[in-house]
Amino acid sequence: MKSLLLLPTGPRARWVTVLVWFAAMFVVFGTNIPGKFADAENNESISYLPGDAEATRALEAQKGLVGSEQAPVVIVYRRDGGLTAADKTRIRGNLAELNRNVEGVSRPFTISKMSRDGTAIIVTSSITSTGEGEDIREPVEKARDLVSGNFDGLQVDITGPAGYAADSIKVFESINGTLFAAAFGLVFILLILIYRSPFLLWLPLIAVGFAEIGARAVGFGLTELGVTVNGQSSSILSVLVLGAGTDYALLLIARYREELRHRESRSESMRKALAGAGPAIVASGLTVIAALLCLSLAELNSTASMGPIGAIGILMAMLSMLTLLPAMLVIAPRFVFWPKVPRVGTGGADAEHGPWRRLGDRIAKRPRPVWVTAVLVLLVMCLGLFSYNDNLTSANGYVNEVEAVRGEESIAKAFPGGQNVPTEIVVGDPKKLAAVERAVDKVDGVADRQVALRTPQGAVLNVILEDEPYSKPAFNLIPEIRQAAHRAGGESTLVGGGTAVEHDIREANQHDVKLIVPIVLLVVFLILIALLRALTAPVMLIGTVVLSFFAALGIGFEVSDLIFDFPGTDPSLPLYVFVFLVALGIDYNIFLMARVREETAAHGTREGMLRGLAVTGGVITSAGIVLAGTFSVLAVLPLVFLAEMGFTVAFGVLLDTFLVRSVLVPALTLDIGSRIWWPSHLAREKETGEPGAAGR
Repeated sequence: MKSLLLLPTGPRARWVTVLVWFAAMFVVFGTNIPGKFADAENNESISYLPGDAEATRALEAQKGLVGSEQAPVVIVYRRDGGLTAADKTRIRGNLAELNRNVEGVSRPFTISKMSRDGTAIIVTSSITSTGEGEDIREPVEKARDLVSGNFDGLQVDITGPAGYAADSIKVFESINGTLFAAAFGLVFILLILIYRSPFLLWLPLIAVGFAEIGARAVGFGLTELGVTVNGQSSSILSVLVLGAGTDYALLLIARYREELRHRESRSESMRKALAGAGPAIVASGLTVIAALLCLSLAELNSTASMGPIGAIGILMAMLSMLTLLPAMLVIAPRFVFWPKVPRVGTGGADAEHGPWRRLGDRIAKRPRPVWVTAVLVLLVMCLGLFSYNDNLTSANGYVNEVEAVRGEESIAKAFPGGQNVPTEIVVGDPKKLAAVERAVDKVDGVADRQVALRTPQGAVLNVILEDEPYSKPAFNLIPEIRQAAHRAGGESTLVGGGTAVEHDIREANQHDVKLIVPIVLLVVFLILIALLRALTAPVMLIGTVVLSFFAALGIGFEVSDLIFDFPGTDPSLPLYVFVFLVALGIDYNIFLMARVREETAAHGTREGMLRGLAVTGGVITSAGIVLAGTFSVLAVLPLVFLAEMGFTVAFGVLLDTFLVRSVLVPALTLDIGSRIWWPSHLAREKETGEPGAAGR
């Protein structure tokens, strides 16, 4: 592996490497593949579901009856105190205007219902869904331009499945460019502060920018193979590439700077840097990739797609930082480090001095009280886990108000809550339709029902729930409705619709957590064993990172509730945070312990731990700040789920950086001593610090 890592440092290979990367970027931009990747996003909620979910099968059955997938458009006109004659005149005029000017609808806009109290009228139409976001968003936006707003007390909003889809698509389309610009700008500022050089920072920025573009190019290829990509996975991809890529760059450049102080040759210095830092970067990248690929086992399409998409991002970041970045660094003169140009014999990462060595020496005096205190601090943070609630839904998942949600609230004031998004029952045998109607009528919580479609091949029954369609009481009603419908209509009867989709998403997520969490832990554990050639150290590292995860999640729940005042937590948040924090948290432990093992071979475990902490402390802390900064950008996005995840992961990364990796792991290692390397030869070194038999 080392021979491959050293390849970009050759006299000709360095130039070939740079030219290949730039040529590849020229081709990618010339063919607009990043733009095609964005166009391939599918942000409709049904695309998140597993293929065998009942809501998915109901949708397919309904498409078979209708001939296409329909997204209902619901316009609600409401005035407190009752609609006036002028309001009704406006509505009739709007109908004519909508039917004359809005293209892309599959049936005309018509009045479908008036509330009993006379305060609201519902107008409906539908759009044929083609899988292209524009085909839903454009008709909805055109209709909103024509009729939406408040007119002297008459509130008009467009909602329904098409309204929700349009709002979701609009939000996600606005995220990618904003997110990348904000994250890239933040990384730029942090690199200025870290390197304090007007020249050096451009090399890692170029490398990480190319990695991001390359990841989107490969990601487009995955969409062509059938992988579902949505705005959520696309946003996380950008954060992963920028954060992880910059981390790898910091680690490599720090080691390269260290080597430049020992020799004149830039090429030889980079060879030494790649030989030392390269394996740790590869191990770190493979750990994150392996953890992300575990997500591919998920039932939920949105979670499963994050696996290969995220893994591609980490792979491209790792390849760029191990090929393009070292080639550019070797080509560039030492002056690129100005004003702190590393010169031979000027010192450098001296393991006997510096703040991190002093911290290690203080921990070494009484390591057990230190790690016990650190564990207690983390356990106190875990108390926030008791404030968890999963009340976040499609209706309250936006940070700012959106029209579809406002329209649903208007409907709920004048009609049964589920009027906006009916639960759709597809009855495969039309002869059993009446029996299904009677059975569903007996379910407590069903307000109304009506036959939406009847053909010789089947029928569609729209069921109106009393509760709002995107609420937990409505979700909890789906199993009972299904049981009644199946009993009356047989196996060919399927219950779908927006409420059922949300219910099935939550059920699939619970399955995914139980499946993926232990697999991720096992995969990471095996990688650590292979890297450290020990059992004790991997167990210790896994334990500290898992404890850190629960602490970060606890603080995240508390902050979301008490400070941000969010309505709840998305049920998929713990799984995403777990995968990111375990994989990325192990990253810093890999960087630290790989160097500690290297130092232990020459100086023994105690001194090896202190020297390893001394030489990696600054760069790992800088890397942690950069990664936390990139994830924190998610917290400013208009979706509650991404905001919660951005804060929780950012806080968890900082917790790993400043407490777990800097204090807890060194204290535990110093307390356990050479047994940390059991059963390798290093475990048999003398506690006096005599070198062990590493490398035998």
